[in-house]
Amino acid sequence: MQYWLMKSEPEVFGIDDLQTMGIEPWDGVRNYQARNMLRDQMQIGDQVFFYHSNCGVPGIVGIAEIATQGYPDDTALNPESKYFDPKSDPLKPRWYRVDVKFVRKLHRTISLHALRAQTSLENMPLVRKGCRLSVMPVTPAEWQTILQLE
Repeated sequence: MQYWLMKSEPEVFGIDDLQTMGIEPWDGVRNYQARNMLRDQMQIGDQVFFYHSNCGVPGIVGIAEIATQGYPDDTALNPESKYFDPKSDPLKPRWYRVDVKFVRKLHRTISLHALRAQTSLENMPLVRKGCRLSVMPVTPAEWQTILQLE
């Protein structure tokens, strides 16, 4: 099993939305490095920290699980979608997504500030300045450290 962190703005799609839906596609990722993780590395059953970004207190708010292997993100082909990519080709998909399943909300938000205060997390991409990826791997040691902060 692998561990991941996936960011979303709570005003766009938050942990409450995932809880209501149960399982939902994680679509709209338009970064090649993140796309490669969705397409090539994520496996059914992998665990995910759900992170709220661009909000008053950015941080980890819940846990989800990867429910499907990566598959083509058809929002890239839909001109009505905000994720439309005119260079996408249905025969050679450019963008991928996975479905994520709600597991639980955390008892409290683990803020970015709290994560940065942990010296054992200093190599985690999330806490490094300038890291803008919406999807990133989490090591087993980082996963355990973060759970202990809850």
